Amino acid sequence: MARYIFITGGVVSSLGKGLMAASLAALLQARGFRVRIRKFDPYLNVDPGTMSPYQHGEVYVTDDGAETDLDLGHYERFTGVSARQADNITSGRIYRDIIAKERRGDYLGATVQVIPHVTDAIKDFAQAETEDLDFVLCEIGGTVGDIEGLPFIEALRQLHNEMRDETCFVHVTLVPYIAAAGELKTKPTQHSVRELTGLGIQPDILLCRCEKPLPESERAKIAQFCNVRKSAVIPALDASSIYAVPLQYHAEGLDSEVLRHFGLSAPSPDLKRWDDIVDRHQNPEGEVTIGVVGKYVGLQDAYKSLNEALVHGGMANRVRVRIQWLDAELFEKDDAEIAAALEPMHGILVPGGFGERGTEGKIASVRFARERGVPFFGICLGMQMACIEGARNTAGIANASSTEFGPTDEPVVGIITEWMTSEGLEKRSEGGDLGGTMRLGAYQAQLAGNSHVANVYGATEISERHRHRYEVNVAYKERLEKGGLVFSGMSPDGLLPEIVERPDHPWFIGVQFHPELKSRPFEPHPLFAGFIAAAVKQARLV
Repeated sequence: MARYIFITGGVVSSLGKGLMAASLAALLQARGFRVRIRKFDPYLNVDPGTMSPYQHGEVYVTDDGAETDLDLGHYERFTGVSARQADNITSGRIYRDIIAKERRGDYLGATVQVIPHVTDAIKDFAQAETEDLDFVLCEIGGTVGDIEGLPFIEALRQLHNEMRDETCFVHVTLVPYIAAAGELKTKPTQHSVRELTGLGIQPDILLCRCEKPLPESERAKIAQFCNVRKSAVIPALDASSIYAVPLQYHAEGLDSEVLRHFGLSAPSPDLKRWDDIVDRHQNPEGEVTIGVVGKYVGLQDAYKSLNEALVHGGMANRVRVRIQWLDAELFEKDDAEIAAALEPMHGILVPGGFGERGTEGKIASVRFARERGVPFFGICLGMQMACIEGARNTAGIANASSTEFGPTDEPVVGIITEWMTSEGLEKRSEGGDLGGTMRLGAYQAQLAGNSHVANVYGATEISERHRHRYEVNVAYKERLEKGGLVFSGMSPDGLLPEIVERPDHPWFIGVQFHPELKSRPFEPHPLFAGFIAAAVKQARLV
């Protein structure tokens, strides 16, 4: 039977519960255990797919096409275990399913209530597909006491009552430092634990986020007032890098305390690969600057996986990657200003996005990279901008555009209206729900054997994750290739362009998918490793 570790947070949000869950799972994995991490999101959206990046950060897409919370990206990057639809649930999805059952009469006329119907649905989610696991870590979004989170806390209380010996509660809380007093204050942690115990849950381990070392006297005080062992009060100071967090938590005894709680013994964790990752990150042999020309640059969580994938590319090349976030809208000016902003860059990346805002600035960035020979990487919308730029400036299609931006006589990019699924040919209407009109999840692609990307991947068949509503129009393939833009990756049926490149350029690749979603610190994605290697050459570091 799988053992469950429930992770809650108190005092304030953004304490790093997701990173804590990922780090603890990595430590248990390093001891030989099989792990999976799940996220409970109390908000009423069915999923984050239609939420603004400014509201929620990036949408993380799994192989099976689920649009999920960005914390699942941390889970995958730290454990290498691919997330799936069953690993993220929201209140919206639970209530939607319950109401659908009620309308069908599945409850046989019973009154549908939070207890037992909602809490049972949450418990079913927590326990689904866990037969082959040693540990299931469940992170509850938000903070203890949030109204929308109460059904989740109640469901966990019930689970603990039903399987007491197989559950552990880890509460992540804040121990703030008051500079005027020169002291760390434990009262917020005490009040947070009191709130949690008032809901029927006594935490077993406290992870105390603090910016100063936690004195032994304060650990003892927290343990006494919060009814836990002193060894179960784990300090969690700010780390130099998120990839140093597993090592730091191990040094503080977090994984040992979890095993002690369950009465388990296990070999010491093999942390060699984490030592290597930290060494590569903290001891680079050079630095490159990458300009990311996007529309959500005011909130870096909107590009969380992209940021980490660039860091992984730097690790692969033993260089530090300095990311310069550039607002695409500011690039819709004269060429001199664009050049002034982009000339210091050793590589230019145009990421995914939706809508017309900032697209002309992205196209201008593509043109700069193409004409100046600067390594270029276009992802999703970035590939589409590369195709429109090529159409306008090298293929003689002056009015090339995307139907996403309005009516056009030259739709180089157009809406998906039909594509193949596992169930057959599925047609979607443009007027349908926004959450159901995209190509989502893992799709296969065939690479041209003599292409740059085939050399980068070391293969001619790949599988990558998609999240987009528009495609490059294959009807323009021949004309664009005459302009020097080669379609080096296609869907297996040859109808959907997946990768474009320019053989006459030092490094110019655009991809319709999101390779950043599959990059890991111990296994950097080959496209990011190759892009940073090209930036290293551009910087004349080799």
